[in-house]
Amino acid sequence: MKLFQVNDNLDYAEDEHVKKNTFIGKEPADGELPAFEENADKLPRPIWENHESVIDCYYKAWKLAFGNLRKAKKEAGFVSDFIDTAFNGYLFMWDSAFIVMFGKYGRRVFDFHKTLDNFYSHQHKDGYICREICEEQAGEQWTRDDPCSTGPNVLPWAEWEYYLLTGDKERIARVFDPLLAYHKWLQLNRSWPNGGYWSCGNACGMDNQPRQEEGYNPWSSHGFMTWIDSCAQMWLSGKTLIEMGKLLGRQEETAWLEDESAMLEKLINDKMWDEKTAFYYDRRRNGNLSGVKTVGAYWTLLAGLVPNERADAFVAHLDNEKEFKRPNRIPSLSADDPHYNAQDGGYWLGGVWAPTNYMVLRGLTKYGYHTLAYEIARDYLKNVVEVYEKTGTLWENYSPEYAAQGAAKADFVGWTGLAPINILFEYVFGIQTDMQEKKIVWRVNCKEKHGIENYPFGDYTVSLMCDARMSECEEPQVTVRSDEPVTVEIIWKEGKKTVRWAK
Repeated sequence: MKLFQVNDNLDYAEDEHVKKNTFIGKEPADGELPAFEENADKLPRPIWENHESVIDCYYKAWKLAFGNLRKAKKEAGFVSDFIDTAFNGYLFMWDSAFIVMFGKYGRRVFDFHKTLDNFYSHQHKDGYICREICEEQAGEQWTRDDPCSTGPNVLPWAEWEYYLLTGDKERIARVFDPLLAYHKWLQLNRSWPNGGYWSCGNACGMDNQPRQEEGYNPWSSHGFMTWIDSCAQMWLSGKTLIEMGKLLGRQEETAWLEDESAMLEKLINDKMWDEKTAFYYDRRRNGNLSGVKTVGAYWTLLAGLVPNERADAFVAHLDNEKEFKRPNRIPSLSADDPHYNAQDGGYWLGGVWAPTNYMVLRGLTKYGYHTLAYEIARDYLKNVVEVYEKTGTLWENYSPEYAAQGAAKADFVGWTGLAPINILFEYVFGIQTDMQEKKIVWRVNCKEKHGIENYPFGDYTVSLMCDARMSECEEPQVTVRSDEPVTVEIIWKEGKKTVRWAK
């Protein structure tokens, strides 16, 4: 099969920020890949009384992840060792952005986050980055002009999430230029005259969702629509790049993004919101809204685009049994859609996926819907673990109606590692960090004894343990240990307190 090459076009409008991209031409590092068995004790150690299967599933995820580590091949243009997408021998942008989000918890053993370096090293002169690159030889799966060739643009979010846990400002300084150039390329090549953005099933990551009108291929056609997820992702990208610019003292280079952000916010809230159904939709070229309730609409929540007066009604769809509150949450397509596949989810026709679940949970956190986020996380993790008990592994996606795998690949870690790692830590246990504020926030949900030892917080190593309680209203008795001073804010159903550990 023909592979497309970096900078293979006849002519490019070169981007000044690509010239500052230090990943291009970087020499791959030497060294051996770490083995899981020799390093399992260096990973964070979750403890949850009477939930041995959850802990087993957690370590299974790491075992699969370490089994997918690969050496960077210089002849393929790779510059950093990486974790494979676990799909077809190509590295996927969309998958990798989510994989590194659980990988950050294992960075003391292997720097999973450097997987993203290999996309920056493949950046074209004008800022374009292909979403799927060959791991074995120089080449890319798609030509830049194909609607399927790139996206979705979630790399800035992935980089910022890493910064919030690690405080690694040097990393932000390195990725700022390639990310800014990529955003600009998308603005120039993936937007409509109204300023909104388009995509297609392959490029948005939700391959076969029936979002376009009949006659357009859902996998490969933009359908002449303005896509709600793409617009929200680009708004989030712009706002994240603005924050990066402030952090680095390079605000003048992101001033143009302020204007685009204001325009996108107005477009999304004035033209892509339906007041009657209280939902955001794709917009057809005739101005009508699609009426397809996709989980992709909740990128608006993560981005912070939803006005407060709309939030309750919009979030209520997630708690409606006729729509997104199915036995296994959250289906990728609303259950009242005629294309909804109740059996195995039909891939993105209702299948339950780790990346979109995690995206929604982060959005709920941003708007303060902590109880609903916990309920969704608890139910989703329960189903993932139940399927693990039956099959011995983790899957690409899951059925929305049954404790069963969906139309899916097995041993998929892959982004399903988010479920027994991030979603366990951050939503079931309720432990979240923010290096900007230099504190850990622990929303104690569980009644059983639980916590995490060997938890990485910036350069610190922290132990967090909560004793068993009789009820959710009882004040948690928490033990904190750290090799450096740390502040932990404890929140429970009836109150909150602050614990400060001084070395």
